[in-house]
Amino acid sequence: MKVVGFAGYSGSGKTMLVERLIPALRLRGLRVSVVKHAHHRFDIDHPGKDSHRHREAGAFEVVIASSRRLALMREFEQAHEPKVHELIAELYEGVDWVLVEGFKSSDLLKVEVWRAANGKPVRYPDDDFIAAVATDDAGQLPVPTGLDVLDLNAPDAVAEWLVTHGERFEYKPEMYIA
Repeated sequence: MKVVGFAGYSGSGKTMLVERLIPALRLRGLRVSVVKHAHHRFDIDHPGKDSHRHREAGAFEVVIASSRRLALMREFEQAHEPKVHELIAELYEGVDWVLVEGFKSSDLLKVEVWRAANGKPVRYPDDDFIAAVATDDAGQLPVPTGLDVLDLNAPDAVAEWLVTHGERFEYKPEMYIA
């Protein structure tokens, strides 16, 4: 399994890029999973549904499964920010690529997503885990870089870059999980 992170400030285009990379990688015959960092109180469940009723009754975990889908919801009794490696360990082993959105401070190799119009600083000069920069305007990068610079608006080219450099993104869980 290969794992790559996508890091950048809100509004930089991380979600759009990941959303467009999924079909680009799937067209190459690859199975893709996504790990996404969300805000503290997000919810995917709805009042009135059985699973929501079980959670509201105090269940620590609720697994919902059908012949086409599986979902796991886990309630933490105390605030707990899961590490990205814990979440990757929860994924199905038969996946080819895991695209990780957010977790910008993680020790995963990642692509920085940056737009000049956002007015935010770049992270690559201070983050040794950034492998490339995806931007909509390479000429506006505020700091020179020797990293590969990818066109944020060309997801097929980004997918090709990932596949070409796939060996760099091979995930070795023993390095992260004891």
